[in-house]
Amino acid sequence: MQVWTIVNQKGGVGKTTTVVSLAGLLVQRGQRVLMVDTDPHASLGYYLGLDPEEMPGSLFDLFYHHQNLTQDQIEAVIVPTNVAGLELLPAATALATLDRTLGNQAGMGLILKSILQRLSHRYDAVLIDCPPVLGVLMVNALAACEQIIVPVQTEFLALKGLDRMIQTLQRLGQGGRPVPPHIIVPTLFDRRTRASLLALSELVRTHPDHLWHSVIPVDTRFRDASLAHLPAPQYAGECRGVKAYNDLLDELLSRGGQDVTRRAASGH
Repeated sequence: MQVWTIVNQKGGVGKTTTVVSLAGLLVQRGQRVLMVDTDPHASLGYYLGLDPEEMPGSLFDLFYHHQNLTQDQIEAVIVPTNVAGLELLPAATALATLDRTLGNQAGMGLILKSILQRLSHRYDAVLIDCPPVLGVLMVNALAACEQIIVPVQTEFLALKGLDRMIQTLQRLGQGGRPVPPHIIVPTLFDRRTRASLLALSELVRTHPDHLWHSVIPVDTRFRDASLAHLPAPQYAGECRGVKAYNDLLDELLSRGGQDVTRRAASGH
């Protein structure tokens, strides 16, 4: 089971769109996919037309009762989506209280990793959507994954958020924790604007070793897909944005997803 975390310490850069788009593409390749929403704003659930207040449970319940969780309790909070093969472990607004109520407890940074290990028989891939704030939830998401994906809007304020994110990864590495490899993905790119072109040039200059070779373009079909509560691959599979995410998925699988690639090729 591959686990990828999509993260940036800035909002509005395309994290949720990246999670849903990659998840939709993996499902089309025959994978069983779980999306995990660690953001108290629950954007991932709302994108899919799921109200967190109406869910039977949430990630918060699993964190709060982490010391004596049963398999049934974990699986009970997972909900289906309107795409076969794609499921969601939803967020709740109560997640915003975790740093204050549980953040000082020993072992809090590895709870999500433990939960996902107990689901490894059920899924081929897990994609984790993160809040833009460094805290126990982001630390859990980073500790649970094998690949970090950092979407960055191609404008200069977003580059500052990227700097903070890279500093966070460096600090985690200095603390002795193994930090998974990361790939920086330029998003919301509009080649008609000077701002996008300059920002992309700056990314090439400052992060040549971790920058994806292409971009995710601005595409209004992403907005249309969210209004339809569907991943863009299932809503408008031939649009240029989905084609870009398909190229990104090929890159991610070639970097570290050999096991998923084999399953995809065999249809299992």
